[in-house]
Parts: sequence; structure tokens; C-alpha cells
Amino acid sequence: MSTATLTTDRIEIAELFARLANLLDDGRYDDVHTVYHPDVVVHSPLGGQLHGLDEVASYLKRSQVAGEQTLHVHGDVLVHVNGEQAEASANQLVYRYRDGAPPHQTSGVRVACTAVRTSAGWRISQLRITLAWTHEQ
Repeated sequence: MSTATLTTDRIEIAELFARLANLLDDGRYDDVHTVYHPDVVVHSPLGGQLHGLDEVASYLKRSQVAGEQTLHVHGDVLVHVNGEQAEASANQLVYRYRDGAPPHQTSGVRVACTAVRTSAGWRISQLRITLAWTHEQ
């Protein structure tokens, strides 16, 4: 694999975290297919284990709180590509707030995923979300 290809793959996989954050913050839960593989498995401290796009989208819709917004911020993204599969991780801050008000909850989260190359580009096939801390204001 060329250095250029490896760099491109790493950028595209790291971008999955940003695209997922935007999808969550915008409430576009029907678009989970743009970041997740159809057979995705998500391990979440709140949702337990979710299987497949429909289950993930359904959980996200059910967990939405009326009038509450989120802001997901990723950092420290690490990506290791191995052919058609990759392992990636990031630290994440999640802010929960109502329009015009400061956050009423802030959480520190560690996310780790396995991504696979598909005909539509890289997609997350497994995601593990680990809550490090939560602060309620």
C-alpha cells in the first residue's frame, strides 16, 4: 500500500468520527448508513449492544430529548489501517444543552471502532463507547 493511499485512508476513517458527530448533533438519525456498515454493532453504556442500522437509528430516535441539543467534539484520533479494515479511536467531549443556554451536562467519552472499506467508502462496522466521566451543571 502506498504512502498516499495509507494517508488518504487514515483521513477518510478519521472523518467518520466528524461525520458521525455532525449526524448526531443534527438529529439526522435516518442517515446512519452514511457512517455505519449495515451489519454494525454498537456497544454503548446507555444503549447496551445495538445490531444493525435499523436498531441504531431507532435507539437514537428514542433517546432524543425534546428541546435538547448536543455538541460532540472529537480529538486525539488514532487510525491503524490494515488493508480493507482499520482500527480507530478518539476522545470525545459531549455537551448537552438547550438553545441559548450553557451546557447542563458534559461527558468525556472514549470511542473505538473497527472500520471496513465498502463500495460506498469506509464505514464503521463496530463501535465501542466508553464513558469516562459526566458532569451535571
